Amino acid sequence: MKNLVLTVSLFLAATFAVTAQGKPVPSATTTETASEATISLDKEVHDYGTIENGANGTCVFKITNTGTAPLIISRAKGSCGCTVPDWPREAIAPGETAEMKVTYDTKRTGAINKSVTITSNAGNTPTKVVRIKGTVKAKAVPAN
Repeated sequence: MKNLVLTVSLFLAATFAVTAQGKPVPSATTTETASEATISLDKEVHDYGTIENGANGTCVFKITNTGTAPLIISRAKGSCGCTVPDWPREAIAPGETAEMKVTYDTKRTGAINKSVTITSNAGNTPTKVVRIKGTVKAKAVPAN
């Protein structure tokens, strides 16, 4: 009886361990190539340079899916409330390009050094960080 309980316990533990991993372990004889989305960006940093207070603070990052499966961006989050990303909500097909617009509130004077974290199903980089930088000039003070 003890052997039966031990055998059933080991079987359940092994089944749980395989299920918990979520992926089967590939065998050495597998020749099948997994299809996956791959994210590629035209740039990782956008430099505004020195811009006027209140200027247009929108820049564009081009996102290309260089993989073999649709790329789905589930989230893009700015490092603060002054940096707002607008990312494509629809899947990006393999070989296709889409745009993510990032808008910075240029009414804030001083240095810009912010980031946007992109979360996707990309096999190469599921979490990708892009940055914006530059300087916003102070408002001109009218002469008396």
